[in-house]
Amino acid sequence: MRTGKILFMSVIILGLIFSFAYAASDAEKGKALFNDAKFAGGVKSCGSCHPNGKGLEKVGDKKEFGEAKISLEEMINACLVRANKGKAIDVKSDQMKEMVTYIRSLKGKKASSGY
Repeated sequence: MRTGKILFMSVIILGLIFSFAYAASDAEKGKALFNDAKFAGGVKSCGSCHPNGKGLEKVGDKKEFGEAKISLEEMINACLVRANKGKAIDVKSDQMKEMVTYIRSLKGKKASSGY
């Protein structure tokens, strides 16, 4: 019985470790996309307007944006199209998931003014 409990807890702990590692990987990939001027066919990066995530520190707490109450994914696409002159990406794509994970990782962080 005790061996079963130990095995069960080990599986749970390993699962948590791998899920945190995977999330960190998504955040790093999202950060790379955030700073890629050519991402989604754009002419500048998200980091051009938000160096090191400046201005996005409270986005992680929000569920809806603006009077239209759009999602974070829709807000990212709006910026990609309007500010970056690029193309919207599929809201269910890995790239969108990575961007959202990176932006949410900025929650509560103080952004520095430089790169």
